[in-house]
Formats: sequence, structure tokens, C-alpha cells
Amino acid sequence: MKPVGLISAGVLLLLLGAVPPMYAQEDKHEQEAKPQKQEQAKPEKQQQQAKPAKQEQQQAKQQQGQQKQQQQAKSSKQEQQQQTKGQQGQQQKQQQANSTRQEHVQQVKGQQGQQREQAQGQWARNGQKDSRGHEYNESRFGRDHHARFEENGGRFYNGRREFSYGGYWFYAGAYPAWFYGQDVYFIMGADGLWYAVAYDNPSLTFQVDID
Repeated sequence: MKPVGLISAGVLLLLLGAVPPMYAQEDKHEQEAKPQKQEQAKPEKQQQQAKPAKQEQQQAKQQQGQQKQQQQAKSSKQEQQQQTKGQQGQQQKQQQANSTRQEHVQQVKGQQGQQREQAQGQWARNGQKDSRGHEYNESRFGRDHHARFEENGGRFYNGRREFSYGGYWFYAGAYPAWFYGQDVYFIMGADGLWYAVAYDNPSLTFQVDID
């Protein structure tokens, strides 16, 4: 029985001595494999790190492009606003000019109307006679019986130019330039004197004599 026990003990020792080298070999294989895995992992991490950088660059470019577009849109809007403001200013100026013209025309018309009313109030009444017995008759004299006279028309009598109107001959020492350029009518004033009046502008008037 003893020899058998010795043999078994020897076998156990051999087994125990062989186990550590096997573990050591496995450890070496594991250590050799780890660097490869780490080396393989590094490029992947680098690629993963590179991707966000590219994305950030693209995003930055997109943002810059959007900013440029926004700036261009703002500038175009500002130009349009300026153009519209300029057009509105011109329209306002034109409207103001038109309104001032209309006001001026109305003022002139109002003045002419006032002058006519004043003149009508100064004229003689129908049937009134002057100091020499010449009768004023609305059927022959006044605004409704206007005429135009030529510079060399009428007759030259007693060294003066006379014009026939309403059955009488009218004359003056001198005739104003406007007398020959527009229609004129003769009328007797409330004072019994005779006057030549411009049809389009009753403010133009001068005294005449009657023969």
C-alpha cells in the first residue's frame, strides 16, 4: 500500500507543477490580444470624433448661408421701403401742388365773382339816362351784348377813333392794349358815366364818352 501512495502523491505534484504554466500562457495570450483590440478601437473612436467635427462645420456653413440670405432679404426690404417712401413723397408733393393750384383757381374765380357783383352793383338801372339824355337799356347794353373791336375799325372822326355800339358812337382819348385783344361791352355806371368793360375780366375797365 505504501508504494501506491507514493506514486499518487508524485502524480499530484506533477499536475500541480504543470497548471501554473498553462495559466501563464493564457494570460500572455489575453495581454497580446488586448493591445490589438485597443488599436482597433482607436480608429473607430477617431472616426466617431471626426464625424461630429464635420457635422459642426456643415452646420456652421448652413448658418452662414442662412445669415447671408437673411441679410440680403433685409437689404431688399429696406430698398423696397425706401422706394415706396420716395414714391409716396412724390405723390404727396403732387397732391399738395394740385391742391394749391385748385385753391388758387378757386380764389381767382371768387375774386372775379366778387368783382362782377361789385361792378353790377355800380352799374345803372334799366331806363336810367346820362347827363346828355342817352338812355341805358339792357336790351342793347351790358354783359349780354359783348363784341370785339379792331384797332383800325369803327370810324376816325374829329381826330379820334370811334366805335359803334348799341346805336351810339363811343370813343376815348386812348385805348388800353387789352381793349383790342378780347370781347368788350359798354355799360353806364350808377354815376351816369359810360364805361368799357372786358368780358372775361370785369376788373379791366376804363371810361369812355358817347357821341
